[in-house]
Amino acid sequence: MQAAVHHIPPQMLPQYHPRQSLNTANPTADGPSVMPTPPVATRKRKRAHQYTVNYSEVQELDMDGRLREVIVIEDTPPPPTASPATTNTGHYSASYQPPIYSAPIRTRARAAAEAQALSASTSSTYAAPATKKRKRDPIEEVRAPPAKKAASTLQHLQATIQTKAWDKGNAINEDANKEAVSCDDKEGHYIVEPSDMLHQRYRTVRLLGQGTFGKVVEAVDTLTNKRVAVKIIRAIPKYRDASRIEIRVLQKLKERDPTNRNKCIHLLNWFDHKNHICLVSELLGMCVYDFLKENDFAPFPRRHIQDFARQLLGSVAFLHDLRLIHTDLKPENILLVHSNYKTVSVPVPGKRNAPPRTKRVLLSTDIRLIDFGSATFEQEYHSTVVSTRHYRAPEIILGLGWSFPCDAYSLGCILVEFFTGVALYQTHDNLEHLAMMEAVMGKMPERFARAGARSKPEFFKEGAKLDWPKPKASRQSKKDVRATRPLHDVIAPVDPINKAFLNLVQRLLAFDPEQRISVREALNHPYFSMTIPDHEF
Repeated sequence: MQAAVHHIPPQMLPQYHPRQSLNTANPTADGPSVMPTPPVATRKRKRAHQYTVNYSEVQELDMDGRLREVIVIEDTPPPPTASPATTNTGHYSASYQPPIYSAPIRTRARAAAEAQALSASTSSTYAAPATKKRKRDPIEEVRAPPAKKAASTLQHLQATIQTKAWDKGNAINEDANKEAVSCDDKEGHYIVEPSDMLHQRYRTVRLLGQGTFGKVVEAVDTLTNKRVAVKIIRAIPKYRDASRIEIRVLQKLKERDPTNRNKCIHLLNWFDHKNHICLVSELLGMCVYDFLKENDFAPFPRRHIQDFARQLLGSVAFLHDLRLIHTDLKPENILLVHSNYKTVSVPVPGKRNAPPRTKRVLLSTDIRLIDFGSATFEQEYHSTVVSTRHYRAPEIILGLGWSFPCDAYSLGCILVEFFTGVALYQTHDNLEHLAMMEAVMGKMPERFARAGARSKPEFFKEGAKLDWPKPKASRQSKKDVRATRPLHDVIAPVDPINKAFLNLVQRLLAFDPEQRISVREALNHPYFSMTIPDHEF
């Protein structure tokens, strides 16, 4: 017969104080109510006799999937004391029959103490302690299969696991444990529930969105009775670290621009709620990308594009003046202050007799720049790769290092997307991306290409010529590059407004970052001195 139990030698008993038995007589006592176990008659206890004990240590998986050491004791013959299955000791019910108990938290220490008591041998003879003197101090007692079946599947082990935790004789509050476990999903996102209270102040209303970083919820500030947005960061260390960087940046932005003339999101408050860092900001409208999507990716009116461009360049210029690089500019990180719109009918391009289609036109072009979780100060460490793929500058792809000009390049891509309704570069491959850039902007300048060839020789051939297409390039990839139109075809220079806009975008999308226009210079471009009619949609 094998059983995993933890006999405590008599000389070690004084250090283990008896626990109170579970209070079942008084239903109003603190702690969860437990149904009393009916008494079970026991046989008359016989005098303990001498027997031989052999023990060994094995490892088993606990309910959390961690390996834990268990002492397996083989006793022959079995001790004559009454079995826990037939004894009501105040700690176990009559139906509780644990064939193996996992070691408590101090398994190794107890094993060492037991080994010392047993004279450091694998077998020794001693009197079995009486039942009434067996004081259990189980933080976790796990019911598991016998030691011979230690190789059974994890599913079978988990199916047989039962946990009992005691705190001075009373069960630990299981509701609190369940709440701690259930507030996160398997990916570390906070599980948002209606009317959930965050930090005993913000009552959640609805989920606004979810991203890699976490979730954004609408909430009511119960102190001011105002609606706010709460960004709840995932309970994962790297995202928590990034959020702390974002908090530092947002605090600096608010300190330098208290009236928010530069239209960056303002941090109202932040706190740590159940291992989730939460950032509170003003409640705004939808992001620009969502508006494009819900508008069937119809382009914005040219006057709106001019308003957006002026605001974005001003916001990023403010960051650059603070020696801060955003590194993740994209339509998803640009929020409309108000999402209200009107519906107009516009003709379908290229189809004379087709019925007009409806298009949403914003009533306000006021925006806010958000998401500073990847923002980097000029003097601090620069990651090798930054920016979302479609808005990534060529110097980042070629590993040539990056700085403030990478934000200007991202803005150029965004302005083209506003003009056409779709992203300029639809790709997920570096070499294909570079080939598309050449299709849009022409060949790379030789000096820049040679620097790229030294950094990424696999992308070039014959010195400084882009090695496209590679023999392994798919037919679809070649087709996508051929379908990429030059920028002067995308933004047709049909009038002075388009010509000026084209020139601005060309200077923002220059291959060489040293030749690229800065965002501060771009604000003085002639494009912004032009008046665009309001009736154009």
